[in-house]
Amino acid sequence: MLENCQRHHMVLGLGLLTLVTIVVLIVESRYAADGLARRREQQFVIENNSTCWQNEPYTIIQECQPCSEFDIVSRSLGVCIHTHYKEVLRCKSGEIVTKSCDRVALIEQRNFIKFESIAFVIGVLSYLISYARDRFPSYSLDNSN
Repeated sequence: MLENCQRHHMVLGLGLLTLVTIVVLIVESRYAADGLARRREQQFVIENNSTCWQNEPYTIIQECQPCSEFDIVSRSLGVCIHTHYKEVLRCKSGEIVTKSCDRVALIEQRNFIKFESIAFVIGVLSYLISYARDRFPSYSLDNSN
């Protein structure tokens, strides 16, 4: 069936599939992020039962990072039990709060974009090599004509 399709029809079809894939990924990531945020707000454990970061402005002292093995195993830091990640905040009132956080979504998104870019480059290089092999005749080293 593919051999009956013209080149511009195949390129148009691939372009439409790529566009649909990108739209689905964008929509899915937005809905997934909203749903996770709602569920995680209720699930996260907050050290010292402080919720000042929900009611007032805060600054991030320490970005979301993995808890140490000791904190997880010994349960010495309650926020590390559920997600194994912690974030340290300073509320405007001066209170310092350690709270659970989800793995940094930005890093995962960046890794996904890198993977897709590398896959695209490899695909283009494969196409160019295949095109060159098909376009240019190979000459035999054997001159036994």
